[in-house]
Amino acid sequence: MGFFSDIKEDVVGFVRDPTDEQKALFAAAVVMMIADRALWWIDFPFVVRTTAAVGVGFIGLFVASYLLTGQFVPPDGNADEDEYVDEMDP
Repeated sequence: MGFFSDIKEDVVGFVRDPTDEQKALFAAAVVMMIADRALWWIDFPFVVRTTAAVGVGFIGLFVASYLLTGQFVPPDGNADEDEYVDEMDP
């Protein structure tokens, strides 16, 4: 029952105190659903409609992430501040 209890804890945690990542993913899912329904009314083919809805969802994810955190990519706490050196470049 560990799998189902983990899912239950995740759902309860999402409902009671969602993290910024969960909020951004939820916003992206809602944006995808809205875009899919809007494109359905325009009568686009299924593949075009779903592909466009996923693209709009990614845009919604980046916008929601920026609005929640103030930056597009969260900082990596373990990253070194040293300059990147390409090992393949002679």
